[in-house]
Amino acid sequence: MRRYFKYVFLGFAGLLLFACNARKSVYLFTSFHEPADGGLRLLYSYDAYHWTDLNHIFLKPEVGDKIMRDPSIAQGPDGIYHLVWTTGWKNDKGIGYASSPDLIHWSPEQHIDVMGYEPTAINAWAPELFYDDEADRFIIVWASTVPRRFAKGEEDENNNHRLYYTTTKDFKTFTPTKLFLDPGFSVIDAEIVKRAKNDYVLVMKDNTRPNRNILVAFSNNPLGPYTNFSKRFTEMYSEGPTMTKAGKDWLIYYDSYRLKRYGAMRTTDFKTFTDISDSISVPKGHKHGTIFKVTRKQLNLLLKDTQSKKDME
Repeated sequence: MRRYFKYVFLGFAGLLLFACNARKSVYLFTSFHEPADGGLRLLYSYDAYHWTDLNHIFLKPEVGDKIMRDPSIAQGPDGIYHLVWTTGWKNDKGIGYASSPDLIHWSPEQHIDVMGYEPTAINAWAPELFYDDEADRFIIVWASTVPRRFAKGEEDENNNHRLYYTTTKDFKTFTPTKLFLDPGFSVIDAEIVKRAKNDYVLVMKDNTRPNRNILVAFSNNPLGPYTNFSKRFTEMYSEGPTMTKAGKDWLIYYDSYRLKRYGAMRTTDFKTFTDISDSISVPKGHKHGTIFKVTRKQLNLLLKDTQSKKDME
């Protein structure tokens, strides 16, 4: 009888361990490869430092100019994943959108005309999704140029960006587009993260000449206003920043496009930054994406799906 209870206990412990492992988070990194007409790619990591390419196209772009740059994914409280992306370089005032329950099966793609109200708007670049759990809504932030709207330095009028936003609860209706941030300089590639209640950090690219590098700012509201801008803490020619937390550290990844590699900074307070670019590994060809977490069960589904599709080739 004692042996019987021992086996029952071991079996229960094994099931508990399996359930815990299934719930454990892993990191996914959205990605695309140039020339950007291939579609959504994903990298995965168990530690947020070392990344592996799933080497599969999960969604091909079919709207706008039929390219997919800067893919950003956020998961809602119902478990649905929402994806937005850049659909065109110039003369495209909209962004792409699709949703998925599992990152494998996707809804029909939509082209959301976020800057259609501005007759002279040039573009809508690098939309980023943020789920605002305080207000139960999604915030979409992107960069657009409206010539002769803002003061400029060395920038051409057609390259003088500011950040704009809209919010939605269901991706069917959207609040009117509004200005999100005018820091007094051309700015693109912005992402919001929440550190704690009433404590938000915005990472962005200063797109002015000669800077073209990364900084952060702070707010007690995800919609701002953002203040206390940090120093620029990456090398020149850096863009596409994204943040994730690993243990007590925040990691800020960015595309160091002149050096043709990915760089990363580590910080605990967003005041001091340590370059850890030599401690990370990112597959060659990976471009501007964002990092989010999924369960190991979800990753295993992705691995199984990609392997089965490779076996069919």
